[in-house]
This record gives sequence, C-alpha cells and structure tokens, in this order.
Amino acid sequence: MIGCAVGPTHGVLFTSTEFPGQFNQNNDVNSTKTGKGCIHTVLSGLFAWGEAGAGMIAYKKGIKKLATIDHSTLSILSYDVIHIYRNYCTIVSGE
Repeated sequence: MIGCAVGPTHGVLFTSTEFPGQFNQNNDVNSTKTGKGCIHTVLSGLFAWGEAGAGMIAYKKGIKKLATIDHSTLSILSYDVIHIYRNYCTIVSGE
C-alpha cells in the first residue's frame, strides 16, 4: 500500500495531479454525463473513507455506457507511508 494515493508525480509538501485512465476504444460513446468518487485517508491511514470504484460512480450518476475513466490525486505533507492527508479519485464520463 506504499504510495497508494499518489499519481504519476509526487511532491512531499503538496501534490495535485490528474491523469488519464481508460477510454472506450470504439469511440462511440458521448461524454454527456460525468461523475467523481474519491477515497480519503488521514494521518497515515488512521482514518479512511470513500468510494472510488468506476462501476459504483457510474451507477450513482446514471451513466450506462462509459466513455472514459480518469483519475486524480491530492496529498498534503506526504512521504512514503507517512502522510497527513491523501485522496485518490476516479472520474467517469459517458451516457
């Protein structure tokens, strides 16, 4: 679980990244709806909560066909497994 809420780049004091995930290779789904779900951890995982599963996010937002699944992270005062706050988000779009 080391670095589980860290994206492609990572800073010790502050990190905020967005990065691509998967997309519909047929390119036949419009991005008319979007949804976002996040997992949050505080004090090196002492407290954790959230939902970042693409399927659950799509279901809750009424998205039946997925166009893209992207990701973002945010971390504050984070080094290796020691951190004050981290989150990992999944962003879905589709119809």
